[in-house]
Amino acid sequence: MQEVPLTALDPRLQKQIESAQVALQRANYDYVIEVTSQVLKAAPGCLPVRRLQRAALIRHHEGKTSFVSKALGSVTMAGFLFGGSKKDPAKSLETAEKLLHGDPKSIPALKNLAEATAALGLLETAAYAWDCIREIQPRDHDTLLHLAEAYLNAKLNKDALRIADEMLKLRPQDGDALALMRRASVAQTMDKGHWETQSTFREKLKDEAQANSLEQAGKVVTTGEATQRLIDEAKQRLAAEPQNLNHYRSIIDGYRRLEDPASALEYVKKARLLPSASGDATLEKLQSDLAVSVLEARLKTLAAQLAATPDDTAAQQAHTAALAELTQVKLADAKAYVERYPNDYAAKFTLANLLLEAGDHQQAIANFQQAQKSPKVRLAALAGMGKTLKARKMYDLAVQQFQVAKSEIATMDDLKKDIIYQLAECYEGMGKAQEAITEYKLIYSDDIGFRDVANKIDAFYSSR
Repeated sequence: MQEVPLTALDPRLQKQIESAQVALQRANYDYVIEVTSQVLKAAPGCLPVRRLQRAALIRHHEGKTSFVSKALGSVTMAGFLFGGSKKDPAKSLETAEKLLHGDPKSIPALKNLAEATAALGLLETAAYAWDCIREIQPRDHDTLLHLAEAYLNAKLNKDALRIADEMLKLRPQDGDALALMRRASVAQTMDKGHWETQSTFREKLKDEAQANSLEQAGKVVTTGEATQRLIDEAKQRLAAEPQNLNHYRSIIDGYRRLEDPASALEYVKKARLLPSASGDATLEKLQSDLAVSVLEARLKTLAAQLAATPDDTAAQQAHTAALAELTQVKLADAKAYVERYPNDYAAKFTLANLLLEAGDHQQAIANFQQAQKSPKVRLAALAGMGKTLKARKMYDLAVQQFQVAKSEIATMDDLKKDIIYQLAECYEGMGKAQEAITEYKLIYSDDIGFRDVANKIDAFYSSR
């Protein structure tokens, strides 16, 4: 199987993709997903179309509850778990695509997409899948390593060099990154960067132009003027069809792109008055999110005023009041949501963190315990429960939580380093200096720049 340029698609399919590009700008995500799905069935190696579809999926799922996403994804989860890209990469690709329709930010599904497409020879698509994972966890060492390798396999040597450079910024003495840097440099030197024939050159230029156009649409990158024009068009359609919920959605989406949460919130409230929006959980969640965004924008303005006049008592009081209001709104929203969806354990994790921030340790512990039932947030919930117990100075109980979480994370990523650091602080609180320094050494040997670990290790050896 080969990568398919846009120019190689049937003209009718190209027309459909052009229509999908316009539909994406108008927030008609269902249409984009349907069209791109049909095109990808015929040409799974057409990467610009896959980018366009992913943009639509992500925008479509914005504001949806994790409960809904999980329900959508569960339909294909069994097939995903038992699908093997090595045995049947085409089947595995199909399964990964289905799962991504349920949850476009599913890291297991994206990894399966990368493995399946690599097995099918779609090397640029495999690299793209790893790049999507990097967007979700940008500092994860294994993700960056796989992404750089995928770029090398796809002969995208400049991109491989860029990722190797990112890895070295995170870990200056990273052996994997240094080896990648050398390999990519050699590959780039050998690659003269010329196409074999003038015909191929022209084809690539034409395809690149179309690909860039679609990628811009896929990233929903529009100027403020263009976005405002789309909003105005949607308002005109709304005036003609005041009961059409899709027109409200287009207006709301436009204001969100313009980073105008107050205007977006105004239209969400109006939309929820429609009979067709009765019981719409997506709009309900969006209203809560936008209300928080409005408060956050206000808090940001007050913070800037306070920074300019730090001795202004009125500014200090206004900032403190706004911060307290934001905390209470977030907490009330999270509590109400969990009451409506008691089996959404990821939501309980969000609530637990807010309770911890508010100092309600007892309720935070209860919700962290429940959140551990969700595989997606289990490790973070273990760590959160450990932090809460640590805040209550129940160090022995906190140690148990941190040790379990530590043992279940295979790679030394930022979460594991934070867990080990918290564990070490618990040992310090218990007066167990030797146990604490043993934990700090684990971080030091992997990342000398993590927090103040280097100072702690230096102080330990200086005292001996």
